[in-house]
Amino acid sequence: MIKLLARWFIKDRENIEDSTVRRAYGQLCGLVGIGLNVLLFAGKFFAGTLSGSIAITADAFNNLSDAGSSVVTLLGFRLAGRKPDPEHPFGHGRMEYISGLVVSALILLMGVELAKSSWTKIRQPEPVEFSMIAVAILLCSILVKVYMFVYNRSIGKKIHSAAMVATGIDSLSDTISTAAVLLAMLVGHWTNLMIDGWVGMLVALFILYSACRAAMETLNPLLGQPPEREFVEKIEQLVLSYEEVRGIHDMVVHDYGPGRVMVSLHVEVSANGNILEIHDMIDGIESELRAVLDCEAVIHMDPIVTDDALTNEMRQKIAELVVQVDEKITIHDFRMVVGPTHTNVIFDAVLPFGNKKSNYQIEQEICALVRQMKGNFFAVVQVENSYVN
Repeated sequence: MIKLLARWFIKDRENIEDSTVRRAYGQLCGLVGIGLNVLLFAGKFFAGTLSGSIAITADAFNNLSDAGSSVVTLLGFRLAGRKPDPEHPFGHGRMEYISGLVVSALILLMGVELAKSSWTKIRQPEPVEFSMIAVAILLCSILVKVYMFVYNRSIGKKIHSAAMVATGIDSLSDTISTAAVLLAMLVGHWTNLMIDGWVGMLVALFILYSACRAAMETLNPLLGQPPEREFVEKIEQLVLSYEEVRGIHDMVVHDYGPGRVMVSLHVEVSANGNILEIHDMIDGIESELRAVLDCEAVIHMDPIVTDDALTNEMRQKIAELVVQVDEKITIHDFRMVVGPTHTNVIFDAVLPFGNKKSNYQIEQEICALVRQMKGNFFAVVQVENSYVN
């Protein structure tokens, strides 16, 4: 159904890099989600009233909250598509992440309310009236929710939307919870065991788990998660394809929402190159990154000595030396200053996250190793962390 509606209402639907197309997909899925969840709420509420099942009634209100979540997602896509303004020069793209977080909060609230109702039913169990109409409604609900999970996850991955992926996870949790409610009704009918409250509690716990998981997927972009490795590799491949570029480092990617990505990085070039030609090349790289990867790039130029044998030899020795401190450490911006009594080797060391030592401790260990080298060398090192994986 989604594909058919997309074919009717979304122009240039395959151009997902276009923010207008992304927003159209989000709005379409949001409207379909609202309609289906309202229908499921009406059906389950009728079935719960008919059978007297707290689990079915709670599941009905869970679908009503899903309809509210779809409204939030719909609003999030509309707000995220607004153009930058003086108060928000980087655009409103993160509203999509915020809407996903609100959806997670609604799911969490519903899980808490369902747990409270289920606990009451556990303490005061009541038989559930078996009804074929209720069974049919629950089976239809399961099929609908499976479909909603599939299309939300599929479209969410297609347009890289954390909010839609969170909605898909919610649909999957609804599928499992409704299946558990149906199982409780059947068990009660065949065995006279009143497990309605216990099943409701299990459903509530699963919903709470799903809410926390969905919240983390939308909270991480807001807190500042590292960029996807595939995106980093594309940047590296593009920049290193220029012959004059000898290396890159200090890459930082700021995500202000889909279509608003800011990138800064340092490129190493020969210190003997023509400054005007290199500057023109840097401008060309920035333009190509904007055209190919749809990101705004700022590139800093780091000149390095490439034709001095001693410097090249020392750079290699230091690179092999620092891995004794941590095997994943890398160095860049290496240069040497020769003095009358000693030689300073100056460089930056990139320390991966996870090392329990402080940057100062790492710095002191590197300096101690350099002093043990022959030739009276002293290290001037700046220890830093990488912002990409």
